[in-house]
Amino acid sequence: MQSVDTQRLTSVRDRLLGHPIYKELNTPEKVRVFMKHHVFAVWDFMSLLKRLQQLLTVTTVPWMPGKETRYARFINEIVLGEETDEDGEGGYISHFDLYLQAMEQCGADTEPVKEFLAALEQGASVEHALEKAGMPESVHQFVSFTMDIAMNGKPHEVAAAFFFGREDIIPDMFGHLVGEIEQRGGEVDRLVYYLKRHIELDGDSHGPLAEQLLDHLCGGDPQKIAEAERTAEECLEKRIELWGGVLGEVEGR
Repeated sequence: MQSVDTQRLTSVRDRLLGHPIYKELNTPEKVRVFMKHHVFAVWDFMSLLKRLQQLLTVTTVPWMPGKETRYARFINEIVLGEETDEDGEGGYISHFDLYLQAMEQCGADTEPVKEFLAALEQGASVEHALEKAGMPESVHQFVSFTMDIAMNGKPHEVAAAFFFGREDIIPDMFGHLVGEIEQRGGEVDRLVYYLKRHIELDGDSHGPLAEQLLDHLCGGDPQKIAEAERTAEECLEKRIELWGGVLGEVEGR
């Protein structure tokens, strides 16, 4: 059965993994700036995941037996980990809250993302909430793109964003970050725990299963495969733009 051509994505993937931002995170101040931007990607990941949960599991009442139990279990396992993972201290925590803890530990500015969440809680649209947060255009573009896929994308497009934009790239991308951050020392153990946890989970099991899910939802259909490839490429380009926004701030541009 025909599947997504990963060779098409090699160039953009290499540009993302070779981005200069990784080498630039050489001071605590720069790591704080990175986290202020990146936390929005930590947040919007959950909307992609929740859309897949809606598509592949039964979340309605009255409940009816599901048809895709293998993939339903896979998605439910990821939800379990993302919303209630081990916190490394004997308790449980969502990965988003773990990231906020890491930000607070190292003194990163959490006000923008808190302003964003407060606006959402008051009924604001994502676009308006992003304006309230006062973050640069790179964050606006990244989150808006993710949310459009999560809310309006076809199942195979959501799966493409989930796999290529997150599960597939994260082990390599976070591997670069951990190496740079650990060399610098400082109060970053919660951040390193978060990064290593994702490297472990995504590299060992989540990534391969997410790829199988994508192939399943494409079903060998050339049009769906083309749409998935286009979505994957756009996701990686948006991540490059997001990193560009971080780089611009750390360099004072």
